[in-house]
Parts: sequence; C-alpha cells; structure tokens
Amino acid sequence: MKLAEWSTHPVHLRYAREIHWPSADEDGVDYVLLRLVTDDGLVGVAEGNAKLLWSSVNWRVLCVILEELLVPLIQDVDLLDERAVARAIGRVREHRTARSMVEAACWDLRAQALGKPLWQIWGGDSEVPVSWTVTRQAPTLMAEEAGTMVDRHGFGTLKVKTGQSREIDRAALNEIRSAVGPDVEIMIDANGSYPEDEALDYVKELGQLGVTFAEDPCNLKPNHNFEELQAASPIPILVDRGCTNADEAALWLDRGARALSLPASYDESQRMAELALPAHCCGHVGFTSGASLGALAALQVQSALPTRHYSLPSEASFFLMYPEEYATEPLRIEAGKVRLPETPGHDQWIDWERVKALRPT
Repeated sequence: MKLAEWSTHPVHLRYAREIHWPSADEDGVDYVLLRLVTDDGLVGVAEGNAKLLWSSVNWRVLCVILEELLVPLIQDVDLLDERAVARAIGRVREHRTARSMVEAACWDLRAQALGKPLWQIWGGDSEVPVSWTVTRQAPTLMAEEAGTMVDRHGFGTLKVKTGQSREIDRAALNEIRSAVGPDVEIMIDANGSYPEDEALDYVKELGQLGVTFAEDPCNLKPNHNFEELQAASPIPILVDRGCTNADEAALWLDRGARALSLPASYDESQRMAELALPAHCCGHVGFTSGASLGALAALQVQSALPTRHYSLPSEASFFLMYPEEYATEPLRIEAGKVRLPETPGHDQWIDWERVKALRPT
C-alpha cells in the first residue's frame, strides 16, 4: 500500500473559557490535521497539537515539517509495514509531534486494510476510563467545575492542576472534595512549581488531604534525590516531564518510579508500558489537549496498554472544553468511560467543511 497524495490542514479551536496554564494564559489552541491517501483510495488521518510552548512548533512550522521532511520519506514505503515506516521516519531524530502524527495516520490506514478498529488490532478494551483535568482558577470555581463534570459525565478520577501556592492548593483541594464527595479519586499536577527541598513536605500534606498521586511536585530528575523523595512519600510520584520515551522510562524505573505518564503514540507508549509492567509501575496516557480525533487516537492507545488494568484512567478528555470543533460527532463520556467505535477509519469523524472554516488566521 503506497502513498498517492497527502495534505495538511490547520485549525484553531476556542476554549469554553480562558485556561490558565503554568506557562501561559490561553483562550484557544491550534492543531494540524494530516491526511494521507493511498493508491487504493484509503484515507488515514491524524491530529497534532501546534502549541509553541508544549511542542516547540506553531501550525505553520508543523505543516512544513510534515510536508517537507517527514511525509516525503514514506512516499515509496509500504505503509502496511510498521517497521519500514519506522525506519523511514527514524532518519529525522527530532520533531516528536510530527513523527507521532505520521505513525498515527499510518496505523489508521492499517486498521482499514484489516477491517478492524485499532483497539481490536492491538488487543485493547472496548471501553476506556477517563479522568477530567481541573485547571487553575480560584478554588471556588475549580470546585464548581469539578462538581459539574462529575455529575454530568460520571468521572471517577479528577486531575487537579496545582501550584498556585500551598495555601490556594489546599483550599482548592478541600473545596473540590466537598463538591464531589468521598468516592472520587483526586490526583494533582503541580507542573514542577515547588522547590525540591519543599517537595516532601508538600506530598505529605497531599496524602493527608486524600490525594492519591502527585505529578511533578517539583522539577524531577532520575537521580538519587528522586529516589529518596519517592521512598519517603506516602503517595506515588507521577513522572511526566523528562519521561517521553523508553530510554528515559528505564532511567526512572531504575530510581524506583511508581507511576509514569505515557505519550499518546502507540509505538513508544507500548515500549514504555512493557518496561513498567514487571515493576508494577503505573503507566497511563497522560494529559492531551486534543480534540475528539486526537482523543480517540489516545484512548485506543490507552485501551491496549499492558499496564491499563492497575493504572490511572487516560487523561484524554479535554475535548469537552471545546464548544465547537471539527468532528462530525464529538466523543461521549458516560459513567466516566468512552466506548470506542466498532468500525475502523478516523476520516469519517471529520467534517472537512468545518475544518476549512476553522482555519487559523
């Protein structure tokens, strides 16, 4: 199966409200859709985040990387051959977002060729638990959002973005617990906001507040300091920053990591989860701000992880933050789970006229 044509399609989606990330305040985000068409007419698609602060590209740069660097490398490759595609794009060492998009679009094509959705090909589950991420606001507003999302979608796990200050974090966590009741699991992500010498005191306080996982409480490195912090912590430290591939995962596991946040790329996340499994280390697909297509791809990856039955739910639910997107039908979350589609092919989820209308200026 050979490539006949390809195209890139940038879109801009607005959030329902302004989001206060640790590094920036945003009212929306840019994506790029990659569309591959084969010589027998199959269409494979993938979505990539074009956020400069997260992936070091804007949408124009991401389009150029795909069109001029990566896609030409697979023009003469059999796209059904996973290893051949990996070897071809492996000639470009950087540009992780673009590489993942090419991989995802090729997997989309293989699913159609085999007549099965990806989660079935990979041996995954048909339903995937998901969590909701509560971003930084005033504690009262965070609690109000948490309560609404739990009531509306049945989330059993919340990820709370902390790091506004110890006092504000404490107030937010207490108010959120009051809003959602005792049965909802709460984890936090401080995005490395606190000093290393404060981290142990912080995670001990989090344990007292009923938090079950602490993601990046400080700037972590796979060294003796992390090993001591995890050994003394009453709760698992979830490693996100600095753990993007299997080589890095091995370093963290050697230092006693108990939880790893995995990328939404199937190939890399599988390798990382396979390393985590013998150590009974949690490994789940971490936060993605993807729209419905990006979330669908990430959820199928999560559905097949070797670690999925004892790890945290996938965090691929942020598509609910977009009042309007390009999907023909947004994914639905009921009882805290997404039921994956029974038919292959992601192109059917895309309204290409909406894609044109949502092009960024």
